[in-house]
Amino acid sequence: MAEGQHEQLQEQFYIDLPKVELHAHLNGSISSTTMKKLVSKKPHLQIQNGMTMIDKGQKRTLEECFEMFRIIHQVTDTAEDILLVTKDVIREFAADGVKYLELRSTPRESPSGMNKRTYVETVLEGIRQCKEEELDIDVRFLLAIDRRGGSTVAKQTVKLAEDFFSSSNGLVLGLDLSGDPTVGHGKDFMDPLSEAKRSGLKLALHLSEIPSQQEETALLLNLPPDRIGHGTFLWNSPDIVEIVKQKQIPLELCLTSNIKGQTVPSFDKHHFGFWYNLGHPSVLCTDDKGVFATDLSLEYQLAANTFNLNSQQVWDLSYQAIDYIFASESDKSHLKEKWNMLKSDVFNHIL
Repeated sequence: MAEGQHEQLQEQFYIDLPKVELHAHLNGSISSTTMKKLVSKKPHLQIQNGMTMIDKGQKRTLEECFEMFRIIHQVTDTAEDILLVTKDVIREFAADGVKYLELRSTPRESPSGMNKRTYVETVLEGIRQCKEEELDIDVRFLLAIDRRGGSTVAKQTVKLAEDFFSSSNGLVLGLDLSGDPTVGHGKDFMDPLSEAKRSGLKLALHLSEIPSQQEETALLLNLPPDRIGHGTFLWNSPDIVEIVKQKQIPLELCLTSNIKGQTVPSFDKHHFGFWYNLGHPSVLCTDDKGVFATDLSLEYQLAANTFNLNSQQVWDLSYQAIDYIFASESDKSHLKEKWNMLKSDVFNHIL
């Protein structure tokens, strides 16, 4: 077999591989195709592609990454925009072989008349419309608490999440804590997050994104979260590693995001290797597939190439991710059946 043909088959394996995406920020997942549609409706903003996407070989500081989100929010300030974005993002994940997706986003209000409740309702409407299109993907939603809002806004977001948790027929499953890690402190969010946990909401918390967060991380691990986003510097503290191992808290790991955002120096230094070698529950994710110009197939391929994973190990990584979703045990069983049905076809392509 020619080398080019072999590479093509390898790439196809990663696309055909059924995948679970558990760490996808809605506004950060907007592709350049969708961004062009949005920008064409708002020419007065004078936004060029490079302002909302980090191309191959480029990097940005964490601060610059958050600046990109401020720009993206300017072009997604109406319910119409949010509906378009939600549907496009879901379709793109489905085209990339993602069978189960948990989207997350901070409810926003804008002068256009969109309030936070409308924002959530619009995302849920987008999910429902995609379901009617019979796309082969199961989508759920996590409301995000932005650290910049502090504890008052966090409490409002928890209340909103509780309302939708009971009224959305299983679409809203939990909460995300995210935003600029240099702003605020975990102690500001302990009360609202504890309240959320008591009401049955699942928690996916961004932890240890920067080295100075050890004290905050130790505090938030007391909740404990149901999953950890990034956890880039957890391994700096043997005590914290022990707690995460003991509580078996799954990690959402995003290779390209950490390299392009410069919190990890190179792929081979990524903490995926540390946790994978420990056999700790870990799931590969995109974080912001639009901003970081990636997709989940590529993240799996990067992990396999960097850490010498064979096809079976890659499959196992994808299959085990089902155990870390926030949906019910019956949903997990259904997904496992789907994976088992697809397995022979996926492997036949690379033999």
